[in-house]
Amino acid sequence: MRLSAPVYHLKRQARLLSRDGKIPLHQVLDRIAVQQGFASWSLLAAKLSETTAASRLFAQLLPGDMVLVGARPGHGKTLMSLELAVEAMKSGHRSAFFTLEYTQQDMLDRFRAIGVEPQRFDGLFEFDNSDAISAGYIIRALGSAPRGTLAVVDYLQLLDQRRENPELMDQVRTLKIFARETGVILVFISQIDRTYDPSKKPMPDIGDVRLPNPVDLSLFNKTCFLNKGEIRFQAAQA
Repeated sequence: MRLSAPVYHLKRQARLLSRDGKIPLHQVLDRIAVQQGFASWSLLAAKLSETTAASRLFAQLLPGDMVLVGARPGHGKTLMSLELAVEAMKSGHRSAFFTLEYTQQDMLDRFRAIGVEPQRFDGLFEFDNSDAISAGYIIRALGSAPRGTLAVVDYLQLLDQRRENPELMDQVRTLKIFARETGVILVFISQIDRTYDPSKKPMPDIGDVRLPNPVDLSLFNKTCFLNKGEIRFQAAQA
């Protein structure tokens, strides 16, 4: 069955309706699913699960990878990163989500937005929204994580928010060494600079990443950029 719009647009529509109408997100998602010919959002998501972009992307990730996921606000970078975490857990690996943007309830809502009940992965998923998040904090939290664990950092620039933390470049280098030595996959959500103009370039790229302080972006060996439901995945240029 063909959807009336890309699933990214349907999810965005649901979030807006949930916020404006003060309706639980899972209820809005179910309503939209019915409009698309499915009894519930979980059934719609299950129908798409075999061919999701996240499953194809995850199949190309290796232990120790440093992955950059970038998009403008509202274009699906958080959901894509969470879907990668879900793909890791489907494979039996642990995953973690470090964020200053979301609460535990927000994360539960986003699990449901991608058709996943968090209880399915009980014991495999760790959510952390500590104000102390930094490279050192992440390394301590993942110190005993087994090879193949996938951790999302939401977002790259948050590592740069506290003056007492090391320079952003130093933190990213430290995390790259940690990923290489432990086999943990680190996925960094990134903001895109406001100067990016989608009317001139249909897809942002590594040059459009917002960097208030310098970072050697070749430290990321894989990138994923999103815009208007389109996805571009590639190895980062050295």
